Amino acid sequence: MAIKIVTDSSVELTPQEIQQYDIRVVPLNITIDGKNYVDGRDITKSEFMTKMAAAKALPSTSQPSIGDFLNVYDELGRAGNQILAIHMTEGLSGTVNAARQASVISTSDVTVVDSGFIDRGLSFQVLAAAKMAQEDAAMADILARITEIKAHTKLYVAVSTLANLVKGGRVSRGAGLVSSFLNIKVVLELADGKLEPIVKGRGQKTLTKFVDSQVTALSQMPHVAGVGIPYAGDRAFAEQIGQDIHAVVPNAPILVSPTSPIVATHTGPGAFAIIYYTD
Repeated sequence: MAIKIVTDSSVELTPQEIQQYDIRVVPLNITIDGKNYVDGRDITKSEFMTKMAAAKALPSTSQPSIGDFLNVYDELGRAGNQILAIHMTEGLSGTVNAARQASVISTSDVTVVDSGFIDRGLSFQVLAAAKMAQEDAAMADILARITEIKAHTKLYVAVSTLANLVKGGRVSRGAGLVSSFLNIKVVLELADGKLEPIVKGRGQKTLTKFVDSQVTALSQMPHVAGVGIPYAGDRAFAEQIGQDIHAVVPNAPILVSPTSPIVATHTGPGAFAIIYYTD
């Protein structure tokens, strides 16, 4: 019995990774000025950034329905597969709960996991699981491995404004008021399913200093197994971060890529993240 991997569209995977490892991505939905889009199907990443900039109000996102998950589970199960569904953190979305509810209804053999992360942090677990599944590893061994990766993953996101995160209910309004004055930039860490501010300062130099501290920290780590630099808008800065990190950990795979509309909705334009895990 094969194990098939399912995830959601907050994940940051290349088209090649999705195809090579036969990963099923269940899309979330995005609403912009009253019009609904299916993430990755009706709207691209670049189109979303353009539409968000022109929108009258902050776009909103909604999790896949239980029926969406059920259709995928039943399809994969009919072929005799076990299913491992790995999703974005419950702290930021109800997606994993919808997946759990669908798993109870489905007649297929489904295991649902809260990755504790989003974007490339979620991808690290998804890719490891998919690779092991192709090598016919047992479900228990795959679960042990992704639990280990989760424990050794760090995710930091830098934003130019907390306005989108506050409006979306992802951080407190008090924190948002602080960032709205004096050109304050904020770096947050995603840990235990919660985004907590760890750095605040005026101007771009705050973010540059934080990046430098992360490059130094990575240079001192014994085995960096993977790095993600997702961004919302500022490609050149993200690519420079990738180059700086590559210089100190040349053997680690690094993916610099636009983040998903699901993430960009909440971070706002100009945001970027540094995500990595160690073995």
